[in-house]
Amino acid sequence: MSVTAAKGFTAAGIAAGIKENGRPDLALVVNTGPRRAAAGVFTSNRVKAAPVLWSEQVLRGGRICAVVLNSGGANACTGPLGFQDTHATAEKVADSLGESAAEVAVASTGLIGVRLPMDKVLSGIDTAVAELSAHGGEKAAIAIKTTDSVHKTAVVEGDGWTIGGMAKGAGMLAPGLATMLVVFTTDADLEAAELDAALRAATRVTFDRADSDGCMSTNDAVYLLASGASGITPRREEFAAALTEVCDTLARRLIGDAEGASKDIRVEVINAASEDDAVEVGRSIARSNLLKCAVHGEDPNWGRVLSAIGTTSAVFEPDQLNVAINDVWVCKNGSAGEDRSRVDMRFREVRITADLAAGAESAVIWTNDLTADYVHENSAYSS
Repeated sequence: MSVTAAKGFTAAGIAAGIKENGRPDLALVVNTGPRRAAAGVFTSNRVKAAPVLWSEQVLRGGRICAVVLNSGGANACTGPLGFQDTHATAEKVADSLGESAAEVAVASTGLIGVRLPMDKVLSGIDTAVAELSAHGGEKAAIAIKTTDSVHKTAVVEGDGWTIGGMAKGAGMLAPGLATMLVVFTTDADLEAAELDAALRAATRVTFDRADSDGCMSTNDAVYLLASGASGITPRREEFAAALTEVCDTLARRLIGDAEGASKDIRVEVINAASEDDAVEVGRSIARSNLLKCAVHGEDPNWGRVLSAIGTTSAVFEPDQLNVAINDVWVCKNGSAGEDRSRVDMRFREVRITADLAAGAESAVIWTNDLTADYVHENSAYSS
């Protein structure tokens, strides 16, 4: 049931007419309490959409009563009028629920540079409020899709408490605190500061390490809302582990639905001098278009891995580097290793391991291959 799996939440997803194809395009998630604690992380892109700027202000209070999300338009790079549209959206939700706009977060996704059809957005909010339900999580998840082929939800059960989540994203996936639009709900009884710490720790090793195409969105947002309806306050470590698990599940689903992808690529960097080195090397490998094309062609081209490693500032010696593709060590000590014909790349998941032989730290980055379908999807996006 996605965001309505946890007690104390209702949701709705409707077709407001924002999308010309008539598909669902407006979602509403409402925290019915008794607690209204919340946290969020946003894109680190310096060009931020109006909903991001608005919601950053909302979260300074550590409370969110509702999140309203639309697909079909990003409301980014729309100037002062775009920000006024976001404000009007929050005010409409607040009026409809009898709440304060200062506790309504807004999220948008779609084409940049185009204002939203506000008459449809505002009337759609009335419809969404009327359809709010404790079973509306799946409809909400469907309504935030853009180029996604499937809606993405996940649930983790704790000891008497629950975390539910929904996410959208298929392209323009690159690290920056968050990836596309995600909403998590929990009925655990936690303060905003506890939610913030857990969310930042979880996104750092999950969404922040999902790197499909190296392109960072203007609209990325991840929200975590707590209703406290279970009456249970889990141990900090217990909640953090559960939140990381549900974040990892949705991050993997984002990568798995990346536009046109035929391979999910797990890049693990081991024996690095520091975690930062491991992450930097992993990102460099994941962003190599040459390597991504090779993986699409099922070519175990380890030379492209070494080439990507060499562009980083990480500590390593070139003649000590080792690379495995699907557990076959095709490169040993900076040169040819095991017979590359032993590498079987027929299956969806491809595993690349880069051994820097420089320490004991490691990191995993997820990416995908580069296909003709990706080029088609993104060249025709606004037409």
